[in-house]
Amino acid sequence: MTNRRGFLGAMAAMPCLGGGRAGDPKAYPIFRAKGSHRELGRQHGEQAREYIRRHLDVMCAAQKLSIETLRSRALRFQPMFEQYCPHLLDEMRGLAEGARVTAADAMACNIRGEIGQAKQEGCTAYVIGRSGTPDHEIIAGQNSDMTSEVPPMAYVLHLQPKEKPEVLMWTFGGMIGYHGMNSAGVAHFANALGGGPASRFGMPHYPVKRLMLECSTVEQAVALLRKIPLASNGNYVLCDGAGRILDVEATTDGPEIIEDRGAGFIAHTNHFLCSRYARKENFEKSWPDSFPRIGKMNELIASKQGRVTVEDVKSFLKDHTGKPVSICRHDGDSRTVASLIAEPARRRMHAAVGNPCQNSYKTYSM
Repeated sequence: MTNRRGFLGAMAAMPCLGGGRAGDPKAYPIFRAKGSHRELGRQHGEQAREYIRRHLDVMCAAQKLSIETLRSRALRFQPMFEQYCPHLLDEMRGLAEGARVTAADAMACNIRGEIGQAKQEGCTAYVIGRSGTPDHEIIAGQNSDMTSEVPPMAYVLHLQPKEKPEVLMWTFGGMIGYHGMNSAGVAHFANALGGGPASRFGMPHYPVKRLMLECSTVEQAVALLRKIPLASNGNYVLCDGAGRILDVEATTDGPEIIEDRGAGFIAHTNHFLCSRYARKENFEKSWPDSFPRIGKMNELIASKQGRVTVEDVKSFLKDHTGKPVSICRHDGDSRTVASLIAEPARRRMHAAVGNPCQNSYKTYSM
């Protein structure tokens, strides 16, 4: 396994394929898998083998861990996976077989930041209900703000599990649950939260994200978040095929629900909005630019309420108010690595690599 310097050096040497940074792909590839959970994992792992190995390299380097220590820490989560998502543990084992890595490696990819102390990630997420669009169909998504190491190991994943909804998501490095939607119309997009209840040993968010994409209603997804003990806090905007939209600030003390209150849309960035945690001590632990970003996103959506199209959302996600820490984020430590727009009723998602002001969107369908 290469060390971080070797990996990043190789990335720097790669030609610029898009309008963004050197090493970024022009468009995210799509990998497709079908069958039992073991088969899904194996097919995913075969196609994403190099992306998974890159992810393992990056985790080891970022957390200053040997691969042996990473594996040892990942195995601590196995009993929790066996309790709450044994079928997904089987999928991770298939992922390991396909990628030719150990089962502990595959688990580590799906634990990620919970293994150590990962840098907080940004993101601006949104969901626009049926009343907000001219065709009365929901639009949801986000700008995903993370480290510049992510795009070369990211892709779109289309899964067709047996007797469950199909799944279409943007993900990277072997994670079997991330931002996306399912064929039942359920979609979720996410962002980090500043402050709030303390982290603990619990379920990582990534398998939980996948469990949410096995749901057929928003209520089922919220019930999962009430049942499963999360390791850390995170926020989700949610929608379903019945037209329900809401936001869940999912904390280690349980979920806090935020409704649109008749606005027809919800936007969220990286600070608490619920009355329980929206206070000074948590705001001080949030990114200062979180507040102007949510204000701008709300302003942009409201300016077109009832008439919001996918093209409008693309323009919203390119907004540079406050640059470099804008909705389209250009900050060196955490930049926009993917811009995502989902149309669940049409079973498709639009994704741009990196900053959408520099790269065009590609459409992916189930």
